[in-house]
Amino acid sequence: MPQFLLDTDHLTLFDQGQAAVCSRLAAQPHNGVGISQVTVEEYLRGRLAHLAQARDGAARIHRYGLWHTSIRLFLQVPLVPFHQIAEDEFQQLRGLRLRIGTQDLKIAAVALANRLTLVTRNQRDFGKVPGLLLEDWSV
Repeated sequence: MPQFLLDTDHLTLFDQGQAAVCSRLAAQPHNGVGISQVTVEEYLRGRLAHLAQARDGAARIHRYGLWHTSIRLFLQVPLVPFHQIAEDEFQQLRGLRLRIGTQDLKIAAVALANRLTLVTRNQRDFGKVPGLLLEDWSV
């Protein structure tokens, strides 16, 4: 079971080869870091939107390659599900009216439900979530 949960931004940094994130990730035990289903949803939405904007064959081929690389990336990292406990956490967080985006609330709920430390640069928003442990591996 993972100890850490990457948010979408940190997954992007890892995918782009950002040195600090890659180094910290490499230092973790096998299966010590996971991603939520919500992060996969966000990541794929971004890839699909980028793909839909391709105007020629070369761009399409390149963007399908990026999409394929993303799918392969997801297979390397444990997937942490959005299950009933996460839904319950999500509903509690919504009730607090924290002024955080819905997707971020869902990611926070997954981290809380599984007692994981969220790895994020977005301290401003996620820092509003009571009881959520945060780390930033990008520095």
